[in-house]
Amino acid sequence: MSDIQKAVAFYEGVLGLRALRSGPSAAIADGSRVYGSGGGPALNVYQSVTAGKTPATLATWYVDDIDQIVEELSSSGVEFVRYEQLEHDAKGITARAGGGRIAWFQDPDGNTFALEADV
Repeated sequence: MSDIQKAVAFYEGVLGLRALRSGPSAAIADGSRVYGSGGGPALNVYQSVTAGKTPATLATWYVDDIDQIVEELSSSGVEFVRYEQLEHDAKGITARAGGGRIAWFQDPDGNTFALEADV
């Protein structure tokens, strides 16, 4: 993230992730957070000048009920990305190659994340 406070507002406030610890990031004393997901450490977010520079999906959460999670996040203000070359349902979920379903969203810097389910 380009600004750790914006990151905290998004990852904790909007996504509802719980910070397991915070610490330094290069020269920034309190510039990183490690978030828990699924019972253990899952995501390290840190302040960086290169935030949002990659078009690739940075992390994927595998969920049991993608419809429920997408609805919850949408009600919290998360907008799901719709790619022109793919068909999406009304919620922004698309069929995944090989079966299952996937939905993408971005943080305030444009870093892309995904939710996937096998059904």
